[in-house]
Amino acid sequence: MTTFDDYDRYDAVGLAHLVREGETTAGELLETAIARLEAVDPVINAVSVKMYDAAQAAIEAGLPDGPLRGVPFLLKDLFAPYAGSAMTNGSRLFADFVCDHDSELVARYRRAGLVIFGRTNSPEMGIAYTTEPHLHGATRNPWDTSRTPGGSSGGAAAAVAARIVPAAHASDGGGSIRVPASCCGLFGLKPTRGRRPRGPGAGEGWAGMAVGHAITLSVRDSAALLDAGAGPDVGDPYWAPPPARSFADEVGADPGELRIAVSAETPTGAPVDAECIAAMERAATLCAELGHRVAEAAPTYDKESLADAFLKIVTANTLNGVIEGGRERGRDWAGEVENMTRAMAERGASVSGADYTAAVATIHRVGRQVARFMLDYDVLLTPCMAKPPLPLGVLDTMSDDVDAYIAESSAFASFPPLSNATGAPAMSVPLYWSQTGLPIGAQFVGRFGDEATLLRLAGQLEKAAPWAQRRPPLEV
Repeated sequence: MTTFDDYDRYDAVGLAHLVREGETTAGELLETAIARLEAVDPVINAVSVKMYDAAQAAIEAGLPDGPLRGVPFLLKDLFAPYAGSAMTNGSRLFADFVCDHDSELVARYRRAGLVIFGRTNSPEMGIAYTTEPHLHGATRNPWDTSRTPGGSSGGAAAAVAARIVPAAHASDGGGSIRVPASCCGLFGLKPTRGRRPRGPGAGEGWAGMAVGHAITLSVRDSAALLDAGAGPDVGDPYWAPPPARSFADEVGADPGELRIAVSAETPTGAPVDAECIAAMERAATLCAELGHRVAEAAPTYDKESLADAFLKIVTANTLNGVIEGGRERGRDWAGEVENMTRAMAERGASVSGADYTAAVATIHRVGRQVARFMLDYDVLLTPCMAKPPLPLGVLDTMSDDVDAYIAESSAFASFPPLSNATGAPAMSVPLYWSQTGLPIGAQFVGRFGDEATLLRLAGQLEKAAPWAQRRPPLEV
């Protein structure tokens, strides 16, 4: 395989099959992926750290005989250590940081045979729904380079949409997989809390709301990567129910007749753009045509208390992150971070231990309330976003108005954070493009621990309304 046209025909599972059959090599795939990156990244700015030498050395040393052996892969430049590589977390505070170990998830990816050759751009500390860090510059949406690809896994989504790789590592603490997947026309699954390890450097992210996984072109790639990284590490504080079989086996399996609740009511009360509602309605109609029972319904919970708890948890964790980063670097963190990061950290300083404990209790209470609602439904369908992809610059992380920034962020991404609080799996599925050609995803939320149902449904939707053949109008 020597041409991009050949490479572009396959997802990650397909590329791994070619390597196993001897039809191509890991080295050839890496060369093609690097060539594609070098061609498109000057336009979209998706990759913040290049790791070409490490990738070539891994191939020369002999890749493990894993299920994704030889497939080029990108890590998010945010709290995903890879020994010997730079990891900036989108911040000047970490600009010179070099990892001294692999995280457990990265180690599992490497054992699966993935060839990691770079890191994708992320907003500073992962706290934005856009990817415009001042350290590396803005990542641009391949569907419209004046628009955001979303955040915080915006670099990952842009890289996959631009076909640098068929799948890329991502993480989600308040929608950071699903938001960019929606903005870039890709499949994005947030797994159940505890499905993926966080160690050895951390036990949890954002009180258990954050989880790592991937943004992918195909559903089966997401399932294969979930299999590769699933399961707790020794000492992990959270545990997800083990699956009945491999997640890969769920893709293509009959989901049966599902009970699907549908709601366009935003948790924040913010209005929803007509095209975002149209994306949800398109998904609901397709589900009904496939034989599922679709009805309007929504869980009841204290939305205002949840929003307050979410903000307390995020700001307190942001403060902790910059304090630790400054201590390790021997520098004053306040002079090294963007205005919004500083403002969020300062707000976190006002969160007492009792406040934090109460906030965690709130998200646990909401999780139980939503779980009781889900006893009557297999899936909850909502818009993924309340607005189409925003123009770059709207969510300005150098703004001094933290309240306005939070309000704008919430108005953009109203729907995803609920499943971070509950810990339930959720996915953005690309079934709709706006009149101006922008992708807009539909969000499906499952029961706690039940990625299997979501993957069965996603596979069915992918077969009925394929999206992989759609290409952004990216001029290289």
